[in-house]
Amino acid sequence: MTESTLVWAWMGLAVATFVVLLFRVAPYGRHLSTGWGPTIGHRMGWIIMECVSPLALLVAAGGRIQETAHVLLVGLWIVHYLHRAIIYPFRARWKHRQMPIIIMLSAVVFNMINGGLNGWGMSHVQVDGFWSHPMTWIGLALFVGGATVNVLADQTLFSLRKENESGVYQIPHGGLYRWITCPNYLGEIIEWIGFALIAGTLESASFAVWTVANLVPRAIQHHRWYRATFDDYPERRKAVFPGML
Repeated sequence: MTESTLVWAWMGLAVATFVVLLFRVAPYGRHLSTGWGPTIGHRMGWIIMECVSPLALLVAAGGRIQETAHVLLVGLWIVHYLHRAIIYPFRARWKHRQMPIIIMLSAVVFNMINGGLNGWGMSHVQVDGFWSHPMTWIGLALFVGGATVNVLADQTLFSLRKENESGVYQIPHGGLYRWITCPNYLGEIIEWIGFALIAGTLESASFAVWTVANLVPRAIQHHRWYRATFDDYPERRKAVFPGML
């Protein structure tokens, strides 16, 4: 089996996961439920699972990081995951929240495979004409724009809670929350589409597909939760794509 066949199979699994997640809620965060075995503190579980991705990328990339194009891609990946693994979990109010260990381990496995594939995929990046190709700059603009949307949306959620209100949910307002429930997820989707445009590899495209497969169903579930929890939730607000879904 060739490497490209493996990546296509990996994307096929993403599509299957998307369908499953439309009907099955992943049991963590506000959707945490019993019956999923032992748990770990949410912050610690999050740090462990998110740290795996940049490590897997660097190990798999190995000597393939030879051009400035590779340095840019690896740098974007590491900056994203430094934020996700270190900054984000210590800003979030997760004092008493738990995560099923099985969820953490499944994320570890995913991040090992995904990081490894994208590290290996560095050898497929077309470095000739990389800096003059319009997709490099379009993708970089999308990545930076998506990251900005993600961080600002998270900041809105953080600002809703005081230190002693870690378990209290409120309706977020302002910014893209005027139109959608999960602009943080939209931002991350935009980020990895941008990364795929920069890299131009099948491996990077597979991560964009996986990001949509994981986050769109999650956004839909969040949207349903908000509507069921708050009688005054804005009627015109969509889940993740303004005016669409």
